[in-house]
Amino acid sequence: MPFTVALTGGIGSGKSTIANAFAALGVDIIDADVIARDVVAPGTPALEAIVRRHGDAILTAERTLYRARLREIIFQNPREKNWLNQLLHPLINARTQQLKSQARSPYVLWVVPLLVENGLQHQADRVLVVDVDEATQLQRTQQRDGVTLAQAKNILAAQASREQRLACADDIIDNRGTPEEVLPRVAELHQRYLRLAATRQD
Repeated sequence: MPFTVALTGGIGSGKSTIANAFAALGVDIIDADVIARDVVAPGTPALEAIVRRHGDAILTAERTLYRARLREIIFQNPREKNWLNQLLHPLINARTQQLKSQARSPYVLWVVPLLVENGLQHQADRVLVVDVDEATQLQRTQQRDGVTLAQAKNILAAQASREQRLACADDIIDNRGTPEEVLPRVAELHQRYLRLAATRQD
C-alpha cells in the first residue's frame, strides 16, 4: 500500500482547492465522498438494500438515491443511521483499499471530510488539515451552497470542531487566502511527503 496522506477540513475550508493543487503535481487523489456516491449508484447491491428497507420513496424520479430524504431519516433515527453505516462502511473501506493498491504516485492523497468525526485518522500515515477561521467557513458555505447564516452554523455545529481537527494534524495549511497563495505550501508539503514515502520504501 502506498504512503497515505489524509486531507481533511471543515466545510468551506477549501479541501477541493488543495486536493486539486496536489493532483496538478501528479499525486493520485482518493476522494471518500466520490466513493460514498459510487457504492450507492443505480444498480448497486447497496442501493437495492436501501430501497428494500425504505421503499421507492427513497429514490428520485431518475431512480438515484434521494440523499436529502435519507439524511432526514437517519438524522431522526439513530438505529437507521447505524444500519446504514454497517451497510456502507465496509463497501467504502474495500473500495478505498482497492484504489490505494492501484495508485501509481509515490503517495496518495486521501480526501476525507469526516476523518476526525469517524475516527479514521489512524488509517493514514499523515494527517493534513486545511484550516480556516469560522467566519471564513460561514461566508464560503453561504456563497457556495446558497444557505442562510443559520443553516451554515448548523452544518458547522454538526462537524468536529476546529480544535479537534487541529489536534489530529501532522501538517496544516492555512487556507484563508487565495488559491494561488497556498501553492508554495502545497509544493513544500509535496516534497516532504515524497521524502517520507521514499524513506518507508527503503
